[in-house]
Amino acid sequence: MATEYAIIAGGCFWCTEAVFQSLKGVSSVESGYTGGASADPTYEQVCSGSTGHAEAIRIGFDPEQISYADLLAVSFATHDPTQLNRQGNDIGTQYRSAIFPLDAAQRQSAEQAIELAQQDHSQPIVTTIETFTVWYPAEDYHQDYWDRVGANNGFCMAVIPPKLQKLRKKFADRVKD
Repeated sequence: MATEYAIIAGGCFWCTEAVFQSLKGVSSVESGYTGGASADPTYEQVCSGSTGHAEAIRIGFDPEQISYADLLAVSFATHDPTQLNRQGNDIGTQYRSAIFPLDAAQRQSAEQAIELAQQDHSQPIVTTIETFTVWYPAEDYHQDYWDRVGANNGFCMAVIPPKLQKLRKKFADRVKD
């Protein structure tokens, strides 16, 4: 089967990348930027909040092993979709919770996923469904960040292990050995 792609934003891309790299059926996870107005943004520009881009991940997956709906369920279970333009101490529109569907079927699945996830939250889900336009890969030093240097980063050590624990607890059958 051909690889399909999903683009999801849920805070810091280092943290979301680590979660999705752990899933069976996921062949690639690339950190990058989307949803903004300026071409070829840099990390510093995106962090300033002036470009309108979100830190996001582009997930390559085999739909015979894991569905798009499953990827969205993992996203909702491993970040707080009720926080507007932030995740914890990361504050700004670049850290928004957003889904960037690549076709009409993904859009419909995203709408359903939000409705389903709302059942698990007392606060309203603020995750947006945004029209995908352009994907900009993040700089090389952001790719595979957790695997390469995350254990030496205090922020990553505070945020990623709890996300991975939630993933293993709720989606044990989906996690790579």
